Amino acid sequence: MLIDLHTHTKISDGLDTPEQLVAMAKAARVSVLAITDHDTTAGWQSLGSAERISIGGSGEPHLQLVPGAEISCLTTGGMSVHMLGYLFDPQDHALVEMMATTRDDRIPRIRKMISLLNQAEISVTFEDVQAHSDSATTVGRPHLADALIALGVVRDRNEAFARYLHNDSPFYVGHIAPTPEEAIATIKRAGGVSVLAHALAGSRGATYSLDEISDLVAFGLDGLEVDHRDHDRAARLDLRRLACDFDLFVTGSSDYHGENVGHRLAMEVTSPEVWEGILARGSGSEVQQI
Repeated sequence: MLIDLHTHTKISDGLDTPEQLVAMAKAARVSVLAITDHDTTAGWQSLGSAERISIGGSGEPHLQLVPGAEISCLTTGGMSVHMLGYLFDPQDHALVEMMATTRDDRIPRIRKMISLLNQAEISVTFEDVQAHSDSATTVGRPHLADALIALGVVRDRNEAFARYLHNDSPFYVGHIAPTPEEAIATIKRAGGVSVLAHALAGSRGATYSLDEISDLVAFGLDGLEVDHRDHDRAARLDLRRLACDFDLFVTGSSDYHGENVGHRLAMEVTSPEVWEGILARGSGSEVQQI
């Protein structure tokens, strides 16, 4: 049973439509799939009854689609943190407002990053970025990375982030976002389950210490994404021990954005036992059968 609880579509910064993602998940024999676009639920909500019928032929395996989102957060010190939320009420006013505020700040943020790149004589425009995000409700660094690729500045997204777009880069600009503590509390009030995403992925920039992660438990943190492609063996061991100490869910996920950027669905997975625990705890929405 393959369970992948962290994926993205073109609604945020993935390369595939929600319909394409579901079709690929079925082809890969994924049993449980969470669509967790950045600060929006529009991706999985777009899969209405007509799409479910067209995607799911009578001979295809059924897929459990998990309502979710990846909430962009900033610590009080300005560090970027991502919080995965599952099975929350997508109509919850506080959660909807929190995600909308973050989305609305993304365009001025990207414009500021473009300006900094231009000052360093890297020619890229907002129109270049828009060309790679016309179907997205959120504009983010991956779209800027795609523009840099198309302009021949870098070869791929990995190089774009390593050279220009990582959190400690001189071209990085922060944005309006809730603190991780606020995100956890809001997800919880909406009946959802919160899991800290790729917490020790040092290649993305500054990360929490283990003590700082443990402090989040008091605010209601439910789990840690342990098995992630950006976590080395030491990071996985440290997070697994921490999860054991505080009785947190341990998840594994692909953080899939598209095969063209070197990702593969279910390259990391969550155990059925952990999924059953998440399913039992979440009360704000139900899993869809596709």
